[in-house]
Amino acid sequence: MLTAVPVVLAASLLAPNTAAPDPVRTLAQEIVASGATGVQIRTVHDGHSRSVTAGVSELDSRRPVSPTGRFRIGSATKMFTSTVVLQLVAEHRVQLDAPVEHYLPGLLPHGEEITVRMLLQHTSGLYDYTDSLPLLGPDLEKIRYQHRSPESMVALSTAKPLDFPPGSKQSYSNTNFIVLGMLIERTTGHAWGTEAAQRILRPLGLHHTSVPGDRTGIPGPHAHGYQEMNGKLVDVTDLNPSMAWAAGEIISTTADLDKFVRALAAGRLVPPDLLKQMTTPRSATEEYGLGLRTPTTTCGVRVFGHTGGIPGFQTVAFTSPDGKRRVEASVTLGRGPNFDWTRAVLDKFFCS
Repeated sequence: MLTAVPVVLAASLLAPNTAAPDPVRTLAQEIVASGATGVQIRTVHDGHSRSVTAGVSELDSRRPVSPTGRFRIGSATKMFTSTVVLQLVAEHRVQLDAPVEHYLPGLLPHGEEITVRMLLQHTSGLYDYTDSLPLLGPDLEKIRYQHRSPESMVALSTAKPLDFPPGSKQSYSNTNFIVLGMLIERTTGHAWGTEAAQRILRPLGLHHTSVPGDRTGIPGPHAHGYQEMNGKLVDVTDLNPSMAWAAGEIISTTADLDKFVRALAAGRLVPPDLLKQMTTPRSATEEYGLGLRTPTTTCGVRVFGHTGGIPGFQTVAFTSPDGKRRVEASVTLGRGPNFDWTRAVLDKFFCS
């Protein structure tokens, strides 16, 4: 005997699928389709968090990317370094407009002209030492496991003339944050990573975040990053991150990065007046404050946080000024992505 299908159920069976597309999930799939090995994206909106992944954790494996896996955050490390420096400013142990020469005498040829503020906002004119390192292509293998001291990286920079007179313009240079790491150590008497751990990692409970020093591996579950060398993809997950030091060595997770940017936006890490300086660029045409990127999305929303890149890995971590909307992501590289996915993820999330 046939039974009648209830009207509501029949309508639902016959109605077309009108579910709204998921822009973040679609973007994750596009990132992998364009050549990345894997991606994980975490979003938080008004306290509700979700994670999206795509791709694989390792080539020749079908193991999916873990939404809780660790990764190298590259230059997103600069958020941690600048936070420690601004805490020292709040403690009256460092002055933003004091010359670097005052804290690190003899380190820089133009140390009397370059201030701490200029280092934080990339207006020092210091040549970027990473431009003298073979970080792309097969020559990476020559330096991949080498220890590099901060002094040696500064020496690579000061062997070149200044890119421009200090304070006259803005140009991103990793050297600035190597010098800031040295300033932290000279001021506190402790390793920069120790200060980061005592002031940020432990108080916020960032249990899956580490400052690895010379340790070449990534602890715990993680996706692998690759780089093309002589036409083949080479696993470059393991390397000595001292080549990035206070400018880019940290390992973390999307959840830990979310705790960090949330605490920063809430004023738990630096006083409000200093946070305002961190998140305010010099002019309307620039998108960098003091250790933080401050991009504006295509829909006019200004956010703050940082991007990051190191062989095999790219990162984003951004928050709205009120901290209610946040996004963190890691892409493990292969032969792509072949588009600016970092801008795309900001637009897809903050404008949807």
